[in-house]
This record gives sequence, C-alpha cells and structure tokens, in this order.
Amino acid sequence: MKTIFKHLFLATFFLMSITACQEKEPIVEKKLEVCLQSPYWVFDFSPLEQSTLSTTKSNDKLSLPENLTKGFTIRFTVDIQMPNTKCSLIEIPQVLDVYLRQHNPKEWTNQNYHNYQTPDGLIPVLEASLSLQSPTNPDKFQDLKIGVPLAMLDNPKGKHEIILQFSGIQWTLYIDGRLYDNDFALGYPIASRMKSWKINPDYVSNAALYEPAIQPIQAKAPTPQVSHNIQYWTPPYHNAWVGDVVTFFHKGRYHVFYLFDRRGHASKFGKGGHYFEHLSTKDFRTWTEHEAATPLEHQWETFGTGTPFLFNGKLCLSYGLHTTRIYPKEQTTLPMQWEYLEKNKHTGSFNYDTIQNLIPAGSTYSISEDGISKFKKTHILYHPCENPSIYTDPNGNLKMLANYGARGTWSSDSVAGGWKCLDADFPLGGDCTFFFRWGNYDYIIGGFTRLWSKAAADSTSAYRDLVAEGKDFYNGLSVPAITEIPKGRFLMAGWLKMQNWGGPLIIHELVQHQDGYIGTKWMDEITPATKSPELLTPELSGTKTFHTPSESFILTFEVHPKQAGQGRVGVLFLPENGEETSCEWQMKLDRNRAQYGTGILNEYSPDEKTLREGGSPQAAGNYAIENGMNTKEPFIVRILVNNSNKFGGSLIDAEIGKQRTMLSYRAGLSVGNILFRMDKATIKNVNIAPLCY
Repeated sequence: MKTIFKHLFLATFFLMSITACQEKEPIVEKKLEVCLQSPYWVFDFSPLEQSTLSTTKSNDKLSLPENLTKGFTIRFTVDIQMPNTKCSLIEIPQVLDVYLRQHNPKEWTNQNYHNYQTPDGLIPVLEASLSLQSPTNPDKFQDLKIGVPLAMLDNPKGKHEIILQFSGIQWTLYIDGRLYDNDFALGYPIASRMKSWKINPDYVSNAALYEPAIQPIQAKAPTPQVSHNIQYWTPPYHNAWVGDVVTFFHKGRYHVFYLFDRRGHASKFGKGGHYFEHLSTKDFRTWTEHEAATPLEHQWETFGTGTPFLFNGKLCLSYGLHTTRIYPKEQTTLPMQWEYLEKNKHTGSFNYDTIQNLIPAGSTYSISEDGISKFKKTHILYHPCENPSIYTDPNGNLKMLANYGARGTWSSDSVAGGWKCLDADFPLGGDCTFFFRWGNYDYIIGGFTRLWSKAAADSTSAYRDLVAEGKDFYNGLSVPAITEIPKGRFLMAGWLKMQNWGGPLIIHELVQHQDGYIGTKWMDEITPATKSPELLTPELSGTKTFHTPSESFILTFEVHPKQAGQGRVGVLFLPENGEETSCEWQMKLDRNRAQYGTGILNEYSPDEKTLREGGSPQAAGNYAIENGMNTKEPFIVRILVNNSNKFGGSLIDAEIGKQRTMLSYRAGLSVGNILFRMDKATIKNVNIAPLCY
C-alpha cells in the first residue's frame, strides 16, 4: 500500500510540474545584491600650479625636478574618433605615449581587450605607456602600459576628460572621473628625459601636467554600483579577476578576502602586484564590498596568500610579502629572520619600519579596527615563510601552516613572533594550506591539489593522503578555502582559472558522509535566479538534440539507471553552428566517475584523468572526478552554463545528485544546442531555465 501511495504522489507531483512548466508561471526572483565601492574619483586642481601645454606647438619645454618619486598628474580633453591605425595623442619622447589604436580581435592579451567589441565588430582601445627605470638594473627601462577598450564607455566617441596619474606607486587611467585601469610601478621615469611634449591638436585640448601627483578623493557614483550575482562574480573591470581566496566567519558575518588580480599575474612587470580586497555578508543575499584590506603602499610590496583569524578577540589577516619576486633574497630581511630562528629555535618579531638597508619579506599581518573592515598593517615580520596560514585549533591554540619558502606546522602564544616548529615535515608546504575540523574528522587542504584527513582524536602522524585514495573533493576550483558557517554548514570558496592566473569567485557548499568523505553541492542562497523553466521532454533514451533558448541557463534532468550502477550518460554542449568549441559532460555510472571532455558529435569523448591519476582539475578544462556519487539509484543533475562577454566563453558548473560538483571554463563557447546520449540508462524530466542575467 505504501508503494502505491508513493507512486501516486510522484505521478501527481510530476503532472503538477509539467502543468507549471506549460503555463510558464513566472518564478519569483530572489533578491541578491553586491553593493560595490564607487569607481569614481575627483581631483582638486584649483589651487595648484600647472604646466600648460600648447595644442598648436609640439615642443613646449617642461621643467621637472630630478626626483619624481612623488609622481605627477596629466589632465587633458580628447575628442575620441576611431582611427584605423595607431594615432598618438600625447607623447614625451622616451618616456610617455598616449594613443588610440585598433586591437586585433583574434589577438589574445592579458588585458582582455578581445572580448570587448563595438557593434561594428571593432575593438578600439586607448592606452598610455610610461617608461620606468628598473630599481635593480639602472641600464634597463620597462614600459608600464595601461588601457581600456572603448566599448566599455557608454558613448565612446566625442569629448572625454582623461586623467593619468603616476603616484610613485601606481600608474592609473581615469576617464570622465571613473577609474578604468591601473598597474603598479617598479622604478621611476627619468626627469632629464622629460623635456618636451608632442601633442596631436586634432584630438587633444586643454593639456596640463601637475607635479607632484594630485591625490584623488573617492566620489559618490552617479548611480549605485550594484551587481546582482556573487556566484561567478569578478571585479567590474575589463581585465580584473579574483585570485587566491581566503574566508572567515566572525560575529554573524561571512568574510571573503581575495587577491585582486589584473592581467592574469602579469601586473608589476610580471611580479604579481597583488593585494587583498574584501567582501562580506550577513545573510548571503546582500553583500558589501569594503575598502582594500591590504593596499599596496610601496614599490617593493607584492602580497601572497594568508588567512583571516582571531587573536585576542580581534579580527586579523595574515599574508606574505613576496619581495623575492622583485629583489634577491640577500637584499631582503629573510636571511636575518632565518638566522634568528636557527639561533633561538623560535622566530623573532621585527618592525620593518626600523630595519635599515634591508627590504621587508616574509610573514606579516593586519588588524581590523572595527571587527568588520578598516584593516591596518602592523608592519611586524613574525616568520620567514611567505604564505602563512594562521588558525586557532579546536583547543584554542594558535597554529600556523608554513608555505612558500618554508613548510611544517608551527605554534606560538602570540602572532607577532615566538613561533616554534612542531613538525618540520608535515604538511609539505607549497602554495597554500588550510586546516579545518568537521565533526570527528580533521582536514588539511594543500593548495591546488593536496588533501589530507584523520580522525580528530588521532595524532598528526595519522593523516591520510585522500588524493592518493581517490577521495578528494577538488572540483575545478583553484586554492579553495573552507569556512564553517552557522547550523554546522561548511563552505568552500575559490577561483576558477580563466586567465593565466585568476578568474571568477565561486562558492560551493560541502557535504560530509559518515566515514568523513566530503563532497560538494550548490549553495541554495547564491544559486543564480532563472526565468520560468521549459520542459524539453518528460523522458528520452538513445540520442536527442535540443535548441537552447539562451546562452546562459540551468539545465536539470533525472538519470535513471536501467540496472543499479550500470550505464553511461553524456551531455554535449554545442555552439549554434559547428562543433569545434563544444564541450561534453559525461557520467559513467558503472565506474562512479564523471568528466568534462572535448565534445565529439558522433561518439563519447575519451577517458580523462582524475587528480589521483595525474589529471588537472585546477586547470578547469578536461578532467575527471571519481567516488562520492550514488549511481545505483535515480539522481538529479543540474548543469549551469554562464556565458558572458568578459569571460569570452562559457563557465559550466555541474551538480551531481547534490553530492559532487565540477566546474569547467570553455573559451569561445556560446551554447546554442544540447545533445543528450545514453546507454543502459534513461533520462527524465529534462528542464531548461534561462538565467535572469
């Protein structure tokens, strides 16, 4: 009798679902907002002396001080026209060049210009190049180049006010008061070269130079700067991405700190130029962008990953000074710190403002003044490792996992020094390692590809290598971080590789099995809203193709194995025409495996490797996952496809039975058709719902 009632209930539910889809009742969109900082800035030019430059003469003389460490500001009006070839606007020979040009749409650059075309298919850009003398080699000069694709402007053509500021730390481009691009300097321009200008009077008027640089003040934006998605979010600039993510939950607020990245790790002449930006939320629906937690304030600064943590009741953020990317180790504080450690068997505490003739490097931290944001750097060096992961263990002890330049587990009674090594051989170090405890199990994540676990009651020697056992939870994210939130939930946040380094922010929720095995699922609160779903078919078998109503959508379907643990299912995502950029998601029920592969129209894609087998989930391309999926009974698959101009392709996020997720990025793919194929299995209730953005 119970079975009959169960079948009647399922049938009724199924009919109700079909009726709802046929009537296309609108879905109530859940409100989600990311309130962003204003990108608008104002400069007060009124009380300052200026060097006014003629628009009719090309050799006006400049008189500048020999020391340009305090920078300069250039202001001018440009009447933007769309040239077919490079058109110089302002030039200071051997030092500065500001120009318009057409970018080749087939040329990939880390500026991401190629994804910003005007309606006529062109990519006009405005760029400004500044020649800097290397601080480590006086005979070497490098061009620090910033720019913007003009398709980003509401009205590209016509007159615009351009401000270029070299602050001594940053080289920044503003158009009509809005910041569009910046890069971080290494070295300074040579004043003795800055003798004259060349100005194009057909384009430029009202040109003036101010020295020292005018410091702008952040202004209120004309309209609220709001994004309606935190999932798959990137900073709102053409070349800006989310780098390493570290998270924390404190006093009812979930914090996301991320290394702000422009140009895919190519800023600061390839030295990174990273610093921590900061987002937070109290309800996962309304998010706030705060001021930068660790802004770059010196040319020698470039930061690496750390962790948020509590010490003496204060919210702190550890991070590494990656100074050895710029200067030889011998010129930094690292030898001094290592010498102190070897002599005293614990680390010292050094205020780097008091150290002469050495450049700071190693571990430091900042402290929040209000427990939410407003972080202030301590300038304290407390360990020679350059990626410090500090945490408070379940017994309340301050611990650190050392990475990048060091390794091992350390402890101390104070953040600011006195760190002693507990285990020099575990964990092994690398990029970033993070500890968390969930129930009766401890876990340590090791950067891109490592994961260890043990029973909480066991000693550290009992840690098992879960990757070697094929029981990892890596799903395409790079350097994921784990944080517990209320009601015993755990979130995993990281970035998906779209550039050489960096991509969108992605947050998934963890699921834990009784044996400690961990999987992942979508987080309900931040799953993007959709329009009303369309029922493509109640049931299918064999092979079937459907046209998609949008390039961004959520596809939902049920997989019914004909025999428990048997069969195979493939979903091929195809562009409107052709198959060169297609992608296949495939599930092998008999092997408890799923994978992304290169789409092939008439057959399944060949086997991909899991992380255990040498695959690379962190590359977010083709790879496989194994274990943790119940394929013996029917289960639901949800696949989200997110296509955007900035991405220059599609992000694909698959959730398998709310047990495992897997992510991939497919450059150049705009999905127009979906092909299903299956063996020894049936697919039912295939729905597709366009995303609301």
